[in-house]
Amino acid sequence: MSKRNSQASKSAARERLRQERERQAKRDRAKRQAIVAGSVVAVLAAAGGIGYAVVQMNKPGYWEGLKDASKVVTPANTTGAKGTTVVIGKDTAKKTLKVYEDPRCPVCAQFEQTVGTTVKKDIDDGKFKIQFVGATFIDNHDNGVGSKNALSALGAALNVSPEAFLEYKSALYSAKWHPQETTDTFKSDAYLIKVANTVPALKNNSGFQNAVKKGTYDAWAMAMSKTFDTNKDGVTGTPSFVMDGKKLTADAQGNAPMTVADFDRVVDAALKG
Repeated sequence: MSKRNSQASKSAARERLRQERERQAKRDRAKRQAIVAGSVVAVLAAAGGIGYAVVQMNKPGYWEGLKDASKVVTPANTTGAKGTTVVIGKDTAKKTLKVYEDPRCPVCAQFEQTVGTTVKKDIDDGKFKIQFVGATFIDNHDNGVGSKNALSALGAALNVSPEAFLEYKSALYSAKWHPQETTDTFKSDAYLIKVANTVPALKNNSGFQNAVKKGTYDAWAMAMSKTFDTNKDGVTGTPSFVMDGKKLTADAQGNAPMTVADFDRVVDAALKG
């Protein structure tokens, strides 16, 4: 083989090697660019996901969004701003007992089970009227919605009649139906309707049931809850009772009257005052 042929072969081999290196370099660059692009997309996606999560975290919940609703459907048998004044009793009754309660409150349930029939008799006899003020602070403590949902259902019952409201409230507080404070059972519309079916005026009442399912009085419940939060009677817990601007307590510690005897004693004194 001549030197010329040998040199040509070597040159051709070097050229092929150079071209292969260039092709490999292009492949490596393309690969790096793909990795970088993928990383950028991943970062952007992560940022977008974080942004979405932040928006979701800051987005007000359903009930919170109703807190300052300008349009409120008010139940029948209510008066005042957004229908938050609920007074039940005979017009001839000279004084009104304010009753502050939270639907999930276990002490309210205890009071209703012990003294509830006495309160109902006093209302029927015209001894006093009651003004109901509903609270939902237990939901805030437990991150639930049962107090709000039950308060809305009570609004639906009130829309039927004051008597249906009182009977339904009594049923919700009964030993059979009232859940543990830490169990958010009242968040279920089906459960609230099940309890309502024990009240004659509400049993299979389609108007009541539709109002519960559709949340007709949800905004009203939030307006009522705000009335509790901004009350001027100094009430911060439930149950609480106020007459003529004075909180009625059974003892020096400020406890609510939880027996018939204590309730009669403090109410009779307030009626004479």
